[in-house]
Amino acid sequence: MAPSSSLPRLNITDCFAAICRDMTLKVPALNHIDMNRVAVGFCQTRNNSKYGMYASLTPLRFPNGERTTIRRGRQVVIQKIQDATGADALYLLNFYLPRFYLNDFPERLRTITHELWHISPKFNGDIRRLPGRCYAHSGSQKNFDAVAAQLAQAWLATNPDPRLYSFLQCSFQTLIQNFVITGQKYGRPKIITLPDNN
Repeated sequence: MAPSSSLPRLNITDCFAAICRDMTLKVPALNHIDMNRVAVGFCQTRNNSKYGMYASLTPLRFPNGERTTIRRGRQVVIQKIQDATGADALYLLNFYLPRFYLNDFPERLRTITHELWHISPKFNGDIRRLPGRCYAHSGSQKNFDAVAAQLAQAWLATNPDPRLYSFLQCSFQTLIQNFVITGQKYGRPKIITLPDNN
């Protein structure tokens, strides 16, 4: 294998953002999402265990899209994530590598649509809130995943450019043998207590 310094660079978060953007443009159920307001990053997992998160969606607003809320009698806000123009992101979408690649290609696509489906239809920084006590998955992770799988198949049925998803069709080991992996990393947004106005 050639020295890593001579390998081409692959911005993995740009790849994830591009496939998400294509999904949101071509799948009607995801048309409400503006990927310009979704920060996409990756996190490195410490081991190759299949147990744990493959991806996560973090809302950057409180319920109903509120910028602030009251906790323990104090007003709090979620730490901002801004793009190069200074625009605030409404969501943070993280992929956990290399764990994400331990699944097969259909499952990788389903993981992506699963996270996108969590985004509120109002696209207001809140998550999709479903009926029942477990409002994130409506009490049935299986049913939620079935919807995500249907969304992934609907996207594939649009005959997307294979170059968009080629990075998902190989193992992570193959990726790092052929590319220097780069991309955007974000820390977990903090809950910030606002100063009293008194």
